[in-house]
Amino acid sequence: MEIKQQLRQTQQLVMTPQLQQAIKLLQMSRMELVDLVREEMLENPILEDQTEIGEVTPRGVVVEAPPPPETTTIEQAVAQDDRRSEQTVATEEKKTDEIDWERYLENHALQGPPPSTGRMSDEDLPGVEATLSRREGLVEHLAWQIRMSDLTEDERRFAALVIGNLDESGYLKLDDVAPADVVPLLAAEAEIDPEDAEEVLKILQRMDPLGVGSRDLRECLLIQAEHHGLDPLSVKILSEHMPDLEKKNFARIARTLEVDVEEVYDVAQVVAELEPRPGRDYVSEEPRYIVPDVYVSKMGESYVVQANDDGMPRLRISGFYRAAMAGDPRAKEYIQNKLRSAQWLIRSIDQRRKTIVRVTECIVEKQREFFDRGIEYLKPMILRDIAETIGMHESTISRVTSNKYVATPRGVFELKYFFNSAIRRDSQEDIASESVKQAIKKIIGEEDPREPYSDQKIVEVLAQQDIVIARRTVAKYREMLGILSSGQRKKFF
Repeated sequence: MEIKQQLRQTQQLVMTPQLQQAIKLLQMSRMELVDLVREEMLENPILEDQTEIGEVTPRGVVVEAPPPPETTTIEQAVAQDDRRSEQTVATEEKKTDEIDWERYLENHALQGPPPSTGRMSDEDLPGVEATLSRREGLVEHLAWQIRMSDLTEDERRFAALVIGNLDESGYLKLDDVAPADVVPLLAAEAEIDPEDAEEVLKILQRMDPLGVGSRDLRECLLIQAEHHGLDPLSVKILSEHMPDLEKKNFARIARTLEVDVEEVYDVAQVVAELEPRPGRDYVSEEPRYIVPDVYVSKMGESYVVQANDDGMPRLRISGFYRAAMAGDPRAKEYIQNKLRSAQWLIRSIDQRRKTIVRVTECIVEKQREFFDRGIEYLKPMILRDIAETIGMHESTISRVTSNKYVATPRGVFELKYFFNSAIRRDSQEDIASESVKQAIKKIIGEEDPREPYSDQKIVEVLAQQDIVIARRTVAKYREMLGILSSGQRKKFF
């Protein structure tokens, strides 16, 4: 044990706040980046949006300031902003001296109202209810019907608990609670008798939409069958043979009930017209708009990658604040900190833009056959392939391709779409997993609806195309595509 000094030289990565900001910007989506820039512009007076800045004349004419050339550095842009700001201030002072503002304001006050431009009066405008930005949801629709009913206060409290525990399909479900125990549990919370609660639930289930508040599919379809007055055979099949009806095992139902198979077919056709998800029409999914970050266009025999700058703020360094406060020693440190922050943000956004374009160009180069010939020729590719080509780390490529979209002649795709695992083939090159999914989708689309292919049959058809995969892999890809099993796809009528 001794105390001594050692001199050692090591390398380590220090995550400075600027580097953390650059990494954060890299993995942001386009909308998140726009929101962040807007927030930075509110907090940092040095930043200005070049697309919104112009010279305002006394007549109200706006002359947009010309953007600096793309080759201009940050320091050159700052110097240009200084000169432009000084020229603007001098011009404004000169114009102010030439205008008699008192006379201008007096004449403006004596002017009459502007002539009509054909706009509608307040009486002709649509009502407030016609300007709703959100459609009525299932909870609001049921709450209105409950208020219009003659339920007591305790019963309304129980009904409110029921509609508050409905899922998107309109079913009454509680996590980790058996369907038979849901009503007693809610009745105890609403301090109402369980038998009375069941009656209130029946009233609620017969409101619009019919069958809402059911605890399972069988109860939902039975309520609709009784409401529409279906025959006793349909009600019996729904109440006693629901599992066989779901599996389309019509022959077994016919043998058990000692009826013809054709009658069971007829019942199945009628049941197919009922609504298995009562809350379907009230699912208020907000539309998801996708704005591509880059465009890929074909020019002649080559593809050109171009960044999408539409709608993105074009940041620049404001010379006004620095010129106005540069003479104040107390504000000098504040201005310098804000200036460094603004310069780093502009550099980070520019570096993000260049990195996305560079990665997209590499993807286009490696997936050339996909852009030329279609999805069947999508090649297997992983993050390491792009990282080694452009000399970046895999984690950087992962951040670049997350939540970024590219518009191509083949459609709009997320950059992650082009990364697929490889499925080996004996006599040909490896094929991408996404191409196998599309092959499975094509095979199922061409099958006979009365005799759909089983997963094993799909394996055999794929083997003829030199694609050898296991049956469980076909089942997994089929579920990812949202395709039902062969028994559920079978059509009898």
